[in-house]
Amino acid sequence: MKNYIYILLSILLFTSCGDELNLYSRSAIPPEAVTEGDLPALRIGMYNFVQNKPGVRAYMMHDILGGGMQTHTGSARDLINTTLNPLNTYIQGGWDGYFNALYQVNTVIEVTDRFSSAQSQLIKGEALYFRAYIYFCLATRWGGVPILEKNTLEKVPRNSLEEVWIFIDKDLELATELLTDAPKSYYYVSRDAAIALRARVSLSSGDYTNAVKYAESLITTGKYKLDSFDKIFRKKANTEIIFAFENLTEESSINISDLYYTYDHPNKGQGVYKPTDAVVALFVDEDKRKDITLINVGGRNLINKYESGQTGKDPVIISRIAEMYLVSAEAQGLGNGIGRLNELRTFRGLAPVSAANSKEYLDLILDERVRELIGENFMYHDYVRTGVAVEKLGILPHQVLHPIPGRELQNNPNLNPNPGY
Repeated sequence: MKNYIYILLSILLFTSCGDELNLYSRSAIPPEAVTEGDLPALRIGMYNFVQNKPGVRAYMMHDILGGGMQTHTGSARDLINTTLNPLNTYIQGGWDGYFNALYQVNTVIEVTDRFSSAQSQLIKGEALYFRAYIYFCLATRWGGVPILEKNTLEKVPRNSLEEVWIFIDKDLELATELLTDAPKSYYYVSRDAAIALRARVSLSSGDYTNAVKYAESLITTGKYKLDSFDKIFRKKANTEIIFAFENLTEESSINISDLYYTYDHPNKGQGVYKPTDAVVALFVDEDKRKDITLINVGGRNLINKYESGQTGKDPVIISRIAEMYLVSAEAQGLGNGIGRLNELRTFRGLAPVSAANSKEYLDLILDERVRELIGENFMYHDYVRTGVAVEKLGILPHQVLHPIPGRELQNNPNLNPNPGY
């Protein structure tokens, strides 16, 4: 198991729950006592916090709410309604977890600012990436949230969504200056990981020019190439992954496979979520992604991208080059983007497609994103950011945002609820 230290935290969440202590003994030290020799352990602790604190469903939430998943007792619509509730445990847990991780990341930034070595600046770059990643996750769920550049005990109000996008981009810009091109593996944050996240953020915020620029810079660099799903999702050497959490069994609480596989599968699982028939129907036999994406066990279709079930843990992919093809294709629009879309489709064994207008083209993009990225936490946000969520998911207009957890509203009177909840 990796050795890491926790910074001593006096509170669990600094936007709420100010009376809840979360003190770590033995492995915990106050920030001002951290020496430069402690930085490697502090770094690993940061990775662990960001990976684990939001909880396993944080890595599934956009699929859970994206209309492509259902439980064995209810429809996709039932699952959406049950989840989008201010008292829902997973909504509360995600909010708590992201802000808990943010506290640790902000502390790492504060600590590394005291040193000037190459090691400290690299770790600061990783921390800035993680802060941008956390805020992207928050923004795509709750919209405008409090921007906390430094830890505070104050009960701060929400910032606008536009301010959050600007803050994320600022962090990623600095991160790209501090990070290196070639970490020892894609389980460590690199400059390319920051660029990939910047492409995703640009697409989400409507900055299509920069979305194309960042995505194309990774596609054309030659370092990454489309690869087979068997390599990408079965822990084999591949040319696709830009950044992933290694998610080691001995230190991880993130077991996505356990919630997708059933107990009938050889590796066992709880089988909480399954893909809808509509998602399964998107995959034709010629699609080279089909067998790794889906598996039928005992007459039930299951997501197959994570193979361990209850026997272990699987890496959690955050960025890979295929997403950049889809970002570029969407951001360029029908005229120039169709080539990138068809390049991806051809590699996956599918015939080229064409569209008569921009609406048809968007439908093609969204369907391809499901085929490529189902189970990787994109669907709900894809429909929300493109303005089709109400139509495609049958949700109410206010359900394009998550509810602010009820406990947060009670503990912080300066937070305003999202309309409709």
